[in-house]
Amino acid sequence: MLRELSIKNFAIIRDLSISFDNGLTVLTGETGAGKSIIIDAVQLLAGGRGSSEFIRHGEKKAELEGMFEVSYGGHPVFRKLEESGIPSDDEGMVILRRDISASGKSTCRVNGKLVTLAILREIGSALIDIHGQHETQELMDEQRHVLLLDQFGWETISDAKESYASLYDRYIKLKKRIARYDESEQQIAHRIDLYRFQLTEIDEAGFFEGEEEELEEERTRLKNFTAIFERVSAAYEAIQGESKGLDWTGSAMSDLEHAAEVDPQAGEFATSVSDAFYTLQETAYSLKSMLDGMEFDPGRLDEVEHRLALLQTMKRKYGASVPEILAYRDKIAEELEKFLNRDERLKDERKEIESIEADLSVEAAELSGLRNEAAVRLAEAIHRQLSELYMEKAQFTVEFRERSHFDRHGAEDVIFLISANVGEPPKPLAKVASGGELSRIMLALKTIFSKHQEVTSIIFDEVDTGVSGRVAQAIAEKIAAISMHSQVLCISHLPQVAAMADHHLFIRKEFSDERTTTSVAELEGMERTEELSRMMTGAEMTDLTKRHAEELLVMAEDRKKEM
Repeated sequence: MLRELSIKNFAIIRDLSISFDNGLTVLTGETGAGKSIIIDAVQLLAGGRGSSEFIRHGEKKAELEGMFEVSYGGHPVFRKLEESGIPSDDEGMVILRRDISASGKSTCRVNGKLVTLAILREIGSALIDIHGQHETQELMDEQRHVLLLDQFGWETISDAKESYASLYDRYIKLKKRIARYDESEQQIAHRIDLYRFQLTEIDEAGFFEGEEEELEEERTRLKNFTAIFERVSAAYEAIQGESKGLDWTGSAMSDLEHAAEVDPQAGEFATSVSDAFYTLQETAYSLKSMLDGMEFDPGRLDEVEHRLALLQTMKRKYGASVPEILAYRDKIAEELEKFLNRDERLKDERKEIESIEADLSVEAAELSGLRNEAAVRLAEAIHRQLSELYMEKAQFTVEFRERSHFDRHGAEDVIFLISANVGEPPKPLAKVASGGELSRIMLALKTIFSKHQEVTSIIFDEVDTGVSGRVAQAIAEKIAAISMHSQVLCISHLPQVAAMADHHLFIRKEFSDERTTTSVAELEGMERTEELSRMMTGAEMTDLTKRHAEELLVMAEDRKKEM
């Protein structure tokens, strides 16, 4: 839900912070006080179209910030945050911020990270659903109707839809592969020539894993041959030469062995020196063998340098290392095999896609059957809601239009149709003419779908326009019913709606330093009674209107207890 809203230098609002709570919050006040401006600010936070005209006169930018609390860990907004690389708060807080400069440009942030307006709109749509009397939104978008129907009937539809979606993913992947095979013959010929050349070049080079390291070591030895030979020779001479290391060690070993015959302690030393003697002797043999095998070959250094240079050239073309070059070689070999056998593969895969299309048709038909059953239940539920809103004669229907192609949702379009009056043919929701009728239809739909949708806040902007009397009371009760499943913010001029609110915010205009600004106050007790009285008469409160307002509040409390 929307917990906190901060607005600075926006229209006539200089600096305003509003806290919101669960349930139904009603915003009332005189026309022009700034109620719709507050909703406009929320709409911009959700990614709506911005303009420099929103900036308060004389200021450089408008600043909007909203803090949302999302208690459900599986809420779609967290998936959207993850997909966009935006950190999530451990406590489920999502903070949207938008600054609009005098040039009209927007700076958008989500949880402190800069994002594009498109990402802000995507995340905002998961948190907020704003509905105005003539506004096009989710319920009016025919492309969304199939999703709404599936949400309504999810318990019976989910398995079939997930099975269809899995098969559809296979179908799309296969179509993409076939599309690659359908490239022009000239493009395919170019690819075949290129892959053949690259394979030949890599195979003729004959690199193996670890070769680069071996070549580097060998080059180091060849470049330092003289120094290595001299130092190894000197070491051999120091060990094996006459009256050198080995001779003196042997003499020490002999002396200690004689001493050990009379002193056991000398025996330990004799053993240590004996081990050292034989180790030196073995090392001397190894050094001699190494020296005998050392022969400087200037041509070999050139070969190593050439091999390393070739390796660098191949790395620039095919990979950063020998394993990467070899992996690329295997990849293009596989691609080449596919192209060389494309006719046979294409034939097999076209047979496979025909088989999948047949399966998709079966799955789509099963899905359609389940949707038709859900559509009957949905129509019955909405008829009950419309009847409670005094539209007993209205008829809601779900129309299914078959398509010749598949998409992620099946092979049909789903359209919600309404006939508001007897004798009128059903029409799409967007073509319902009467504002009062449209308001009631939207509320009926919202009452049903708010139980299945996962938006955290629903905002109604004067959806009660054009209604009165018993219809107004019915609308008030529907809005209150929706607030039992989602936080609802509602701008209203109807006392019936205001009386059903859990929280009542009064919006007023104030004048200071020859400027107009907007302030917000939460009404309780007598203040709320006075505001309801004003909404009833548009004039000052009298004893009669006060009694009517108090009675309306009591009745509202009783009705809420019955819900």
